[in-house]
Amino acid sequence: MQDFPHYYRCVATANADQSRVRISSNGLEDLSTDVPTEFGGPGDQWSPEALLIAAVADCFVLTFRAMAKPSRVTWYALDCDATGTLERADRSTRFTEIQLSVRISIPDDLEEEKVLRVLKKAEENCLITNSLTATVTLNTDITRQSSAV
Repeated sequence: MQDFPHYYRCVATANADQSRVRISSNGLEDLSTDVPTEFGGPGDQWSPEALLIAAVADCFVLTFRAMAKPSRVTWYALDCDATGTLERADRSTRFTEIQLSVRISIPDDLEEEKVLRVLKKAEENCLITNSLTATVTLNTDITRQSSAV
């Protein structure tokens, strides 16, 4: 890992005669974005709102993955469903709440408490949610699977 601070640069490019915006970052595939349907947009492209909530879900999964191995938590599959609530609050529009619904498949013999501790630790250490003012709630659904499969 590199020493802090880290810098991330993205560029958003738009034309006056088109509603779509192209976002790019060095070495990555470009994405098209547009206004979401909730704000009168077409709803057929990623929006800044959807990208933010996707970043929360992605960061949670990557943070969990980074913490699971040193914590000796074996897992088979993880699904993080993130839902953000966008509201008018204190005279500004912002995300006030983000709900994370996490489904994880683990071996039969793994202690549930251990998995829950690492999931909670991932929630608390996700750098994306730590950068936001929204309240984050975590709901978990743990399924067990025989390790002989």
